[in-house]
Amino acid sequence: MSCKCSITNSIPVRGSKIHRRGLAKKKGGIGMHITAVTARYFTPNLKTKRIWVPELKKFMTVKLTTRALKTISKRGAYATLSKAGLISQH
Repeated sequence: MSCKCSITNSIPVRGSKIHRRGLAKKKGGIGMHITAVTARYFTPNLKTKRIWVPELKKFMTVKLTTRALKTISKRGAYATLSKAGLISQH
């Protein structure tokens, strides 16, 4: 399985870490200097969870972010999973 949330579709995004050296002028130093810029990835906080869906009377295992868990507790499991296309509506 890829590193992707099945509900919010959030994926890792590329960014950079900026390394700084020195003391800021406000704090009495001679100023901050950037010494290196390193590439990195910001990955979503993914969890694999078994979620009980009362309408179907069964558990579903989904890979989702912790933000999606909050959405499930607010809107309900069946509504959220069916909107994401994980449950086929007949």
